[in-house]
Amino acid sequence: MPKLVRRRSLAVAIAAILIVFSVSARRAAPSVAVDPKGLIVLMRHAEAPGVGDPPNFRLRDCATQRNLDANGREQAQRAGDLLRTMNSPPAAVYSSQWCRCLETARLLEVGPVQELPVLNSFFDRREEQETQIVSLRRFLAGLPADGAPVVLVTHQVVVTALTGVFPASGEAVLLRANGTGNPVIEGRITVEDPK
Repeated sequence: MPKLVRRRSLAVAIAAILIVFSVSARRAAPSVAVDPKGLIVLMRHAEAPGVGDPPNFRLRDCATQRNLDANGREQAQRAGDLLRTMNSPPAAVYSSQWCRCLETARLLEVGPVQELPVLNSFFDRREEQETQIVSLRRFLAGLPADGAPVVLVTHQVVVTALTGVFPASGEAVLLRANGTGNPVIEGRITVEDPK
């Protein structure tokens, strides 16, 4: 039995190396078969110029927040195109409650979007980071290893705190659910600017 586990681990490692993509808006994304069982796509929202949020930030008022620009909306659509080519069934999609994350999640068009507060930014509230990451790890531990794919649209600070990866706008870290709060990192998806 250990021999089979080693072979599967090697196959997963090789697949992870092959999963780092670049997509051009001028041609169709490559079709890549990825095992959808237990797949978690942890994604930073698409391009939203600036850093942090304005001093008058209000959660339910997009006019007070940094939002996706035209490039960000196009980037989110290209990321969705790529996710749909991965031969995955429709995904459960969860998003931070920030407008730029919700818009990114909707533009992916890979499944209905549900708000998940543990994906919210703590950029200006670092004192909440530890409690929030503990809650997010608890959510991840509840995802079944053989479950349908899950897409989590969030912020750079959340991705970095959870994985140690500093993602670019629109970049995703591919994780594999394993019944713990520390899913295995299998690769990254980067959507390049078509220019």
